[in-house]
Amino acid sequence: MTMSTRSWRNLTFAAVLAGTSMLAATAASANGCPASQMGQNALGNAPTKPVGVTDTVLEQVDLAQQMVKLDDHKLRIRRLEIQPGGIVPLHDHADRPALIYIVSGEITEYASDCKVGIVHKAGDTSRDADLKHWWKNTGKKPVVLISADILHDPMDQNM
Repeated sequence: MTMSTRSWRNLTFAAVLAGTSMLAATAASANGCPASQMGQNALGNAPTKPVGVTDTVLEQVDLAQQMVKLDDHKLRIRRLEIQPGGIVPLHDHADRPALIYIVSGEITEYASDCKVGIVHKAGDTSRDADLKHWWKNTGKKPVVLISADILHDPMDQNM
């Protein structure tokens, strides 16, 4: 078995394990939304421009060149730093599923499938697929997020 094949198998196993753990952890809620608050949120007054956000692509992989052969798709990992009062504006994940890990700080997410803001703290994760949402740092310290997503549209400027 080559090192590349072994790495892919290890990565696949880790992803399956993480996904299974995430599903078990969210049994009583949907992605952090309390079960009693799940429902439509129109997000009518959601901000549409970023404020105080630094978005850095750390690495990306062209998935057309990998086993999955997904033309025009990239797997990328990014580091976002959101300053106090900062906003990651309204965006959707219709064709860009993402997994987000909160490295430090505390941030509130406003999602289309939850009637209330969802507070995420350091160590939390968020699974973003098929929803619209935006984030705000209401704290006094910067928040650092790591986001891994599958990008299809290279012109997509969504956070």
